[in-house]
Amino acid sequence: MGGGAVAVSLRGVSKRFGDVEAVRPLDLNVARQDFLAILGPSGCGKTTLLRMIGGFVRPTSGTIAVDGADVTELPPERRPTNMVFQGYGLFPHMTVRQNIAYGLKLRKLAKSEIDARVARALALVRLEKLADRSSQELSGGQQQRVAVARALVMEPPVLLLDEPFAALDLKLRQAMQEEMKRIHREVGGTFVFVTHDQGEALALANRIAVMNEGDVEQIGTPEEIYHAPKSRFVASFIGEANILEGVRSGGAIAGPYGLTATHAGPDGPVALVVRPEAIRMLGQGEAADHKLEGRIEEVSFLGSHLRFVVALASGEKLRVHRPSHASAKVGDTIAIGWSRADLKIVAA
Repeated sequence: MGGGAVAVSLRGVSKRFGDVEAVRPLDLNVARQDFLAILGPSGCGKTTLLRMIGGFVRPTSGTIAVDGADVTELPPERRPTNMVFQGYGLFPHMTVRQNIAYGLKLRKLAKSEIDARVARALALVRLEKLADRSSQELSGGQQQRVAVARALVMEPPVLLLDEPFAALDLKLRQAMQEEMKRIHREVGGTFVFVTHDQGEALALANRIAVMNEGDVEQIGTPEEIYHAPKSRFVASFIGEANILEGVRSGGAIAGPYGLTATHAGPDGPVALVVRPEAIRMLGQGEAADHKLEGRIEEVSFLGSHLRFVVALASGEKLRVHRPSHASAKVGDTIAIGWSRADLKIVAA
């Protein structure tokens, strides 16, 4: 998926609300069949960006094209997109079937066509047995499925999803994530969804656009975003990260505790990033490209692994993730280390 024909193209798109620049001028391409996550903290501009794609917010500058056609000035109902809102927006006086069919009836399609499309949509979200139940009688997860089906039944080339699982509990949210991956695989369309949940973005998307203060700081595959962050913000926002301060001079990096590395770029301060799971606890005499000593200050059991907080002599603390059967305990003085490949250098 991704890398093919462009489904959505933004050029110089920005949005101001009075003196507030919610989205700074940016370019963004979404390839056909992408499942793109727009990820970032509250207030970063991600929902505004999604709403501009859907036509619910008019950009201050720039152009938006869907499947090669300029839609910048078109209202939502005239765009080849459909949106699933966080609040579902179901009609409480209608059944599941009637909610899903509503948009098709507005288009005045033949009843046979409506019935066939609704049946396909119900099967897609696995709600055939609840088709004639009132939407008020549904659970949160079931209501979310109806909202997705109502959007998909319109067969939009681009489906937009605004934090669709935010109101669901953790287990239900995880179940819906699996369902959405299956639906995307079966439908084969282009999905763009907004989330502040980095785990959700990593689980669902084949590409992630990380936003911060109105800018897209990095876009790439989940693996690229996680293992090769391009900024301090991306490194710290996606997963856990240990960040140490360093200085680059002539391509040579000097960090604390004698840490050194080589990395091309402008001279000046840099951040040295190492993920907790990349750090090993070293046995006596065991070597590592980068090696430090510290005292275990805290141990947390997280099911699949243990999180150790290791305090260095300077008072700085590193988080270390090891298998849950690791035997080290609070108070132990240990050596820790990681490979040269696991140390990432980003702008300070």
